[in-house]
Amino acid sequence: MSLLDTRSSTHNGDFDDKIVAITGASAGVGRATALAFAKAGARVALIARGEEGLQSAKRDIELAGGQALTLVADVSDAAAVEAAADTVETQLGPIDIWVNNAMVTVFAPVSELEPDEFKRVTEVTYLGGVYGTMAALKRMRTRNRGVIVQVSSALAYRSIPLQSAYCGAKHALVGFIDSLRSELIHENSRIHITSVQMPALNTPQFGWARNKMPNRAQPVPPIFQPEVAANAILFAASHRRRNVPVGSPTWMSEWGQKFVPGMLDHYLARVAWSGQQTNESEDPGRADNLFAPVAGDPGTRGTFSTRSSPKSPALWVEENREWVVGTAVVVGVLAALGWYGTRSQSASAHGRRRH
Repeated sequence: MSLLDTRSSTHNGDFDDKIVAITGASAGVGRATALAFAKAGARVALIARGEEGLQSAKRDIELAGGQALTLVADVSDAAAVEAAADTVETQLGPIDIWVNNAMVTVFAPVSELEPDEFKRVTEVTYLGGVYGTMAALKRMRTRNRGVIVQVSSALAYRSIPLQSAYCGAKHALVGFIDSLRSELIHENSRIHITSVQMPALNTPQFGWARNKMPNRAQPVPPIFQPEVAANAILFAASHRRRNVPVGSPTWMSEWGQKFVPGMLDHYLARVAWSGQQTNESEDPGRADNLFAPVAGDPGTRGTFSTRSSPKSPALWVEENREWVVGTAVVVGVLAALGWYGTRSQSASAHGRRRH
């Protein structure tokens, strides 16, 4: 049995013959998403800096019976992104779905960050999303169709200490996407743009991101496997949702920021330092991927699998929210009718006793 035979029934065949381009596709969420799209019938273009990771991701897809095209490009280079989009359309066909996923980060307090580090995180994480969106729109507008998925984060709404550059870039993407979404509505465009807000995920980024803290970096629990993120991205690509929050931590971050931001400031000041570090000392001499890819094949998952969940009940609720809301309304109505009936019977009985 091939891997293709085990694809999720949730998306089975949903993307037959669709052309999907994914940035940051050599590892982590991007790689899991590429494989999920391939299993659902799409032909996938993998865009990233690391050649070894790209080739391994391509092999995974081909073993699953899918088709993949690899393109080495740095998303901070607008010309390189434009050239990659051209190659995708030439070799695979018109792009139906573009997924902006590439990112880099630095774990450090602001006082220890250098200007070039801030600039680099912004160029990849923010401008990479902008350049990818521009390249996709340029081609989708000629056909007046297509979907752009921005892989976002709970940190796009609630920043945390030690990742100020990354949080700033994700906040900037929210502003960019909201502006663009209004423009597309004004144009009566059929192109859809959606964001997927991710929780903490077990990806290789914590082993290759630049880290100036004394101990090794880790995702803040609860942690989810990258396949949870991939399923959310496929859902967003096939449903006209504005946003798709993934996991209850994302909900809590967004709502907490709306109602008790000051409380969160103090809470994170207490817990975010230890929460983002393991008990193992960091190797100050290890390579990081801020300015260049790290050699080797990083794979899809990081080193926190024993602490990571393969499922998210909150994502299930989000994916089935119409059914959930409808059921809640019916249950509420039945409960109200039952209460009213019980009260009426009690009132009648009381009236009979008085007479």
